[in-house]
Amino acid sequence: MNIALGTIPFGTAVDLRDTFAILDRFHEAGGTMLDTANNYPFWVEGRSGDESELAIGAWLAARGNRDEIFISTKGGARPTVPGDNTLDSAEGLSAPAVAKAAEGSLKRLGTDYIDLYWSHIEDRSVPLEETLGALNELAQQGKIRSTGASNIATWRLERARSLSAARGWTPYTSIQLRHTYLRPRPFTELSEGGHRLASDETLDYLAAEPDVTLWAYNTLMFGSYTRPDRPIPEIYEHPGTTRRLAVLREVADELGATPNQVVLAWLVADGIVPIVGVSTMAQLEEAIGAADCKLDPELRTRLNTAS
Repeated sequence: MNIALGTIPFGTAVDLRDTFAILDRFHEAGGTMLDTANNYPFWVEGRSGDESELAIGAWLAARGNRDEIFISTKGGARPTVPGDNTLDSAEGLSAPAVAKAAEGSLKRLGTDYIDLYWSHIEDRSVPLEETLGALNELAQQGKIRSTGASNIATWRLERARSLSAARGWTPYTSIQLRHTYLRPRPFTELSEGGHRLASDETLDYLAAEPDVTLWAYNTLMFGSYTRPDRPIPEIYEHPGTTRRLAVLREVADELGATPNQVVLAWLVADGIVPIVGVSTMAQLEEAIGAADCKLDPELRTRLNTAS
């Protein structure tokens, strides 16, 4: 199942009992990839950012299945001022910050290695060489097995990969951005600080660099594809959205699937890893069902050319 489970509410809005049940079902269905960070969910009043990793670590310890799970976690965006629910005091990506963040994640997760370790946000106050060198040091120590960059500009990703190649360092091989079936208006900027959309340039770059994988978050737009009480975000308000939604619903009806499942299947068919955040078992079952939603070339063409 080439779908990653987003874990932001685990251990908080989703208590440990339900967290364990969701993780058990996901694993039982063939899911192996869990996406978290060292600051989830710091923006919620009274939360430190430890909670998601601690919940996952508790489940791994209880089930004894660490070698069956692919852990994706991030550092760089954890506040350094207690109670700060903004990114104003983020730890950043200096070499000491990277090393400290990784050690914290390893401890909370109860593991001695991380499968995929991300720089969570850009930190242009620190030279790329310093950040990349620190990540390479973690890889050399066996503490991380691969690296990725989240919410990074495409040109910065290319520069980072070129620097790593020139020095023989572990390169970024994954990028994590906000991406879904609907396309935003050109030159749209997100209101949320630190977040970045996958652009046409990003997608073109990925097509030319097959060793780089896009992990897409906010894939289902908090339920906007299927819930009347969750309107389509304003950045997607343009005529092309109306046409894409019509085709999406047609394809879903033909396949006997939900629009959410078709969106996830469409992403997977393009070699993208969709991150799906769930807080209920029903939401998880819908996501699991996307693995059985197969899009033939004709359906993909219809979905791709709707605009």
